[in-house]
Amino acid sequence: MGDNSMLNVSEDSNLGRVEIAPEVIEVIAGIATTEVAGVSYTRGNFATGVVERLGKKQSHGKGIKVELTNNGVIIDVFVVIDYGFTIPDVAQKIQTNIRQALKNMTALEIDEINVHVVGVNMELKEPAVEE
Repeated sequence: MGDNSMLNVSEDSNLGRVEIAPEVIEVIAGIATTEVAGVSYTRGNFATGVVERLGKKQSHGKGIKVELTNNGVIIDVFVVIDYGFTIPDVAQKIQTNIRQALKNMTALEIDEINVHVVGVNMELKEPAVEE
């Protein structure tokens, strides 16, 4: 693997180097996204859907794209929002939750977190049964 395929988390020291694969960031960001109220689920873009239908490997970071650039890390999140939630509020909570989760678990600062709303879930949750 080349140097661009891993993220250095700490400076080189006598103990060695710590590197994190982009797939790890995808998984953490995916979990942080689904924890936000109003997120129905994450969904990949068109290309991801085609690959999945062809029976290729599915990722735990489905709906999350991590791009490593010279300027830092850019994350794109593709989500379906539950009907009735305010999209800008949910998107901001997603960005905050991902940033905090990655900072806590990896000590990485993320340059951009772009939220792409690709659908609205119209199915209403079943009401609680009253006795």
